[in-house]
Amino acid sequence: MLPWKRMLRPLAALLLTATVVIVPATTATAEVDAAASSSGWNNYSCKPSTAHPRPVVLVHGTFANSVDNWLGLAPYLVNRGYCVYSLDYGQLPGVPLFNGLGPIDKSAEQLQVFVDKVLAATGSAKADLVGHSQGGMMPRYYLKFLGGAAKVNALVGIAPDNHGTTLNGLTNLLPYFPGAEDLLSTATPALADQIAGSAFLTKLNAGGDTVAGVHYTVIATKYDEVVTPYRSQFLTGSDVHNVLLQDLCAVDLSEHAAIGLLDRVAFHEVANALDPSHATATTCLSVLG
Repeated sequence: MLPWKRMLRPLAALLLTATVVIVPATTATAEVDAAASSSGWNNYSCKPSTAHPRPVVLVHGTFANSVDNWLGLAPYLVNRGYCVYSLDYGQLPGVPLFNGLGPIDKSAEQLQVFVDKVLAATGSAKADLVGHSQGGMMPRYYLKFLGGAAKVNALVGIAPDNHGTTLNGLTNLLPYFPGAEDLLSTATPALADQIAGSAFLTKLNAGGDTVAGVHYTVIATKYDEVVTPYRSQFLTGSDVHNVLLQDLCAVDLSEHAAIGLLDRVAFHEVANALDPSHATATTCLSVLG
């Protein structure tokens, strides 16, 4: 295969996804919430402890859901004494399990409702948010425009597309595919919103990346092949801690999916961000913790 054809594969996949994902599906999704609660999270009788006084809300990424994205991190946090919750957002009609595809500003409204639900159930004044990919970026809209800053102590983004993605420059080719940009915006709005330079991201980042009163942590990997360039994930602000995974463990080869799904080095850094007063050094040995 010619090199330029190989380079176009991710872009073709992006466009194909926008076409296929709108096909109605019949797979049942009722088991999703049950799977989470039976695994120790989304337990609405959980009461935060003195050691961990805030509930943790997990925000999945694009094409993910409230269970699959968190089969690694949710039990990790539950086992450390946290009350952990996860939501589904950005659903498209007739498309089960693959979420995070709707307009991101509307997804932020769903997060707003869910955080209020968690705070009411736990009796807590504030929550901590941990998100992967879109789930690490979308909450910033909630914080900035929907009053979330008053209800959130910390936002931890794992491979978040805070300034969008270029897919290694391939999104620059969209104008050369007639109708491609309209297809993305209509069929899968969240994909269009996440392209670097989109109207959504321009609004989100205007006037600064952060809002006062919230502690921000970004955990990125230099091997990220989805959110590119990877340094675009980092935030600028007075209360921001940007972390490159390979600075903690040079031999960690996790890419975009793995850093959120199963990387215990990243998980340890998440735990540090949630409880900075008891943080311990994150190293390659953190995989054993």
